[in-house]
Amino acid sequence: MLEKVEGIVIRTRDYGETHKIVTIFSREKGKFGVMARGAKKPKSRTASVTQPFIHGMYLIHIGSGLGSMSQGEMISSLRGIREDIVKTAYASYVAELTDKLIEEKQPDPFLYEQFLQTLQWMSEGKDPNILTMMYELKLFQKAGFAPVVDQCVHCGSTEGPFSFSMAEGGLLCFRSKHRDPEAYGLPDPLPKLLRVFLHMDVKRLGAISMKEQNKKLLRQIIDEYYDRYGGYFIKSKKFLNQLDLFTE
Repeated sequence: MLEKVEGIVIRTRDYGETHKIVTIFSREKGKFGVMARGAKKPKSRTASVTQPFIHGMYLIHIGSGLGSMSQGEMISSLRGIREDIVKTAYASYVAELTDKLIEEKQPDPFLYEQFLQTLQWMSEGKDPNILTMMYELKLFQKAGFAPVVDQCVHCGSTEGPFSFSMAEGGLLCFRSKHRDPEAYGLPDPLPKLLRVFLHMDVKRLGAISMKEQNKKLLRQIIDEYYDRYGGYFIKSKKFLNQLDLFTE
């Protein structure tokens, strides 16, 4: 049975000389893969709608295995991303991370909306690093390994100052800091920003001003945290590192 599904292309790979296997993240069906026959042919009706980051409406058949795409209609090309190498790098990273961390065919409309809005804000010129960190933390929560940022992970205190402990998996208050001498000391705005980044709907994002040094520290913490608890190697992160956008 053919179904109409709204979604975003998060991965493609060639199959034979003329076909593509396309992974779509959708509101209704979650993440799924489909065969797009003939999509590599320049004159194919599906060639333009099976590119990475295309937001479209797709007519598909989803079975127990790999589905098939009959046709697609573009809603948005997110052109601002494709025309900028930095935005492309960030978008590639969040798409690959999404592909790695969410299970197939398990719908999550909220996470889908966060992903779509993250790409739309990137395309429109909002800070891609801040957007990426906000989305990463929500994805970590979905995957079950988000850090504890609402209170001290040891004693539950909400009274700062706080440090961030990789070993403990979240914030440590000043009374519990001794549990991890290696914990990162956090300047005053960062514990609050971590909570905002994890919980706030990205649609509500206004202008967030961060000192460059704080942004780099937060980026370093999130990277190190993922390396410790995330598990999957993310190939596109290497590209970001080469552009000197992420901290090794």
